[in-house]
Amino acid sequence: MRKLYLKTAILLSVTILLFSGCSINKLAMNKVADILAGSSTGSVFTGDNDPEFIGDALPFAMYESLMKSVPGHSGLVVTTGSLYIMYANAFLYTPASMMSEEMYKEQEHLMKRAKNLYLRGRDIILRGIEYRHHGFSLFLDKKDFESILKMMKKEDAPFLYWAAAGWVGAFSIDPFDMELGITLPGAAGLMDMVLKVDPEFERSSIYDFYVSYYGSLPEYMGGSSEKARESFRKSVKFSGGKLVAPFVSLATSISIKTQNLDEFRRLLKKAANFDVELSPENRLVNIINKRKAKWFLENEEDFFLVTDKKNTENVDEGE
Repeated sequence: MRKLYLKTAILLSVTILLFSGCSINKLAMNKVADILAGSSTGSVFTGDNDPEFIGDALPFAMYESLMKSVPGHSGLVVTTGSLYIMYANAFLYTPASMMSEEMYKEQEHLMKRAKNLYLRGRDIILRGIEYRHHGFSLFLDKKDFESILKMMKKEDAPFLYWAAAGWVGAFSIDPFDMELGITLPGAAGLMDMVLKVDPEFERSSIYDFYVSYYGSLPEYMGGSSEKARESFRKSVKFSGGKLVAPFVSLATSISIKTQNLDEFRRLLKKAANFDVELSPENRLVNIINKRKAKWFLENEEDFFLVTDKKNTENVDEGE
């Protein structure tokens, strides 16, 4: 983490110098934006083993300040938007979902914050797409995905992916928000485009998205157990078994919906016993999902009408 401290300090110093003059050196601003948006920045966060520290350390203010100064910097836009969405999921929604009934006030507060940040991240990215492709917003409002697809290139895949992820994340928190629910096909439409413009883009994460999407929605809104299970199989295949998320997603959507306790336990035990060192680049997200798996196993009676004695043996405590 010393590299993170050093990198942040250097970037902060450069940013202060840049803003202190009457005229901002656009070239220098773009250089700083390139550093923040670079792949090495993401690996610092995703490879860490201390979720709480990373949660407190994300430099949102710096990202947004630079983004406003260089609105056309695509990498910075998608990085900023995706960080809001990841933060909402990992450090607001996930902890809130595991709170006891006695903490309902704090839970409600965190859920509202998570929904707000999901949408904030989504909107940052949607504006970024419009900046890149004038007319995109109009086509999206009309759900004219064919016209949108004609605009898109391989480089747009991250924008499409994160916009859809933030969109569905917000709805998952508040499924009674009918105004938001009506717009949900827009999220699915954008995610469908990702593999069309870049077939190699994060296929495991895309199919995990569909596990939750098809598994959580009612049938009249497009939900499907069959499609969720097929997406689960594809997610595991493309991740090489190195991600915990698809096991947790299927268990907490389809297994609960169908009241399949045996499947619920099997999936979550596999997730809870996963060795995070098998995939160092995904250590952070796997640790978070391991914690979710253990919590669901310990609280299974809250989700199933009939259970026998809690069966969480063989679930390790290490990470």
